[in-house]
Amino acid sequence: MEYLPIVILVLSFISLLAIGIPVAWSIAISSLLTMTASIPLLPALTTVAQRIGTGLDSFALLAIPFFVLSGQLMNKGGIAHRLINFAKTLVGSLPGGLALINVIAAMLMGSIAGSAMASASAMGSILGPEMEKEGYSKEFGAAVNITSSTIGLVIPPSNVLIVYSLASGGVSIAALFLAGYIPGILTGLLLMLVASFWAKKKGYKLGKRSTLKDVVSTFIEAFPSLMLLVVVIGGIVVGIFTATEASAIAVLYTVVLGFWYKEVKVKDLPQILLDSCGTTAIVMLLIGASMSMSWVMSYENIPQNISEILLSISDNKIIILLIINFLLLLVGIFMDMTPAVLIFTPIFLPIITKLGMDPVQFGIVMVLNLCVGLCTPPVGSVLFVGVGIANTTIEKVVKPLLPLFLAMIVALFLVTYFPQLSLWLPSLFDL
Repeated sequence: MEYLPIVILVLSFISLLAIGIPVAWSIAISSLLTMTASIPLLPALTTVAQRIGTGLDSFALLAIPFFVLSGQLMNKGGIAHRLINFAKTLVGSLPGGLALINVIAAMLMGSIAGSAMASASAMGSILGPEMEKEGYSKEFGAAVNITSSTIGLVIPPSNVLIVYSLASGGVSIAALFLAGYIPGILTGLLLMLVASFWAKKKGYKLGKRSTLKDVVSTFIEAFPSLMLLVVVIGGIVVGIFTATEASAIAVLYTVVLGFWYKEVKVKDLPQILLDSCGTTAIVMLLIGASMSMSWVMSYENIPQNISEILLSISDNKIIILLIINFLLLLVGIFMDMTPAVLIFTPIFLPIITKLGMDPVQFGIVMVLNLCVGLCTPPVGSVLFVGVGIANTTIEKVVKPLLPLFLAMIVALFLVTYFPQLSLWLPSLFDL
């Protein structure tokens, strides 16, 4: 009977997903069914409903709709074109130049907009046809676009790191933001290395070398966009404003920038706001349902039971971290990132703190794990966007995806077993 709640939760959740129930509703219903193992149906229903409501009662979550809105404004405001042009002058003449441009531009776009979907959509639409025209296979272009787009979820500002801060009980958002830089850049460099090797092997032609004048010119054009990074992250780290206040500053900055570039018009604002509201509503429903499941798991002592099971397997830190990484990679294949962070953070965080791992480092490790899931079926949203924009199929993209997956997993294990990769920058600012 001790493990009955775990059995009910897992079986009901998987069954609901299998018959096509949306993820948020599957989470809420499986939480309700698990509660009925301990208390009658009506009190269980009331409790789950209350927990969905109280799960959203957090000041930190206010940052999410603002960052979503700033991302939408960035996507519409011609930012992607300017970042691509700047990246082209830096690496366009190297082997696989257009693929490397995709990775660098996705990293820059991610550090500004913080959305993998927006990055995949923008980069795929702009660079995809250009890569095909230069002789690159559309499948290779799609694979590079899909994997590189996820880097923006590690490099701040990142909504999912804000969600992790909430789920972990208040890990510093500023520390998480700083911790994401080196792992994000490391992942990008490894993807570039693999893409360059693949392009050289396939004999894709080299681009034209840019002059210093071209580099300076494109940098000046992209500079206002890049300054958002300094304003938002710099303001948080120095202590001028909180992450929530920074998100509002980001919206104001992107509105001004959009009008400055003359890419956003007043008539575009209603649709941008509507799209932002739709995205925010989906995210918030997932957060509310996931917070209710986290509470139910705590009530039923599920994290403690799972912790006992894992620690009974081995007391070796390396082995336990390997198991947790494997489980998170598996979770990422079947579950979207936001609910996965909210549900599994309370389960694994007590285990890793017992092992002496810093919660900030674990947050980055978790996000890197789940980024892989965004590129895999059946719920890999970025995979579907990238394949759709490239007008190809998942089956054809798998072959060039595999070595890029390997690069992501190598980055994951380096960050897992070398703590300073994620903790060095926060330590410089005593965070």
